[in-house]
Amino acid sequence: MASRSAQRAGDVAWARTPKVNGELFALTYGAMVKRLVEDYTEIDEVNEQLEKMGYNIGIRLVDEFLAKAGLPPCQGFQETAEVIAKVAFRMFLGVAADVTSWNSEATAFSLLLADNPLAEFVELPRQYKTLCYSNVLCGVVRGALEMIQYRVEVTFLQDVLRGDDVNELRVELQEVLSEDLGEQYKDD
Repeated sequence: MASRSAQRAGDVAWARTPKVNGELFALTYGAMVKRLVEDYTEIDEVNEQLEKMGYNIGIRLVDEFLAKAGLPPCQGFQETAEVIAKVAFRMFLGVAADVTSWNSEATAFSLLLADNPLAEFVELPRQYKTLCYSNVLCGVVRGALEMIQYRVEVTFLQDVLRGDDVNELRVELQEVLSEDLGEQYKDD
């Protein structure tokens, strides 16, 4: 799928998707992160919990995406990356991402987000400089891709909340999962 057609598909999906007030969404997410910071003693534990929450969201969100986006199946990892960036991010967050920095094997790429709706109204205090505030996004991408047979590792490389110019998620393909059902499900 070409980048422009993916962009159009993202705009159509965004137009069809019921909206939640962006400020309410950002503030609710912020309250959840604040609660996690209060409940866990180590910031690394908070980052891990955010990623786990995102993973659980991602494995469910992919069904809604596939049902509502109306796109044909992607023909590979590169096309999948474009669809995530231009359609899925637009459909669920109202922003599009750019796919950049492919490695030579085409197994790793970066998603650049100029705007991060989760981080609106947020300033991280100095003592929380290691908090990956939007780490839930890493989990969402990981969970969604795993449901379509791509095991990936997703990390936040750059974060505007830490003084970077852009938000960058790095996605690295670890394994293409097989769809074997196992011996117990084979016809006799």
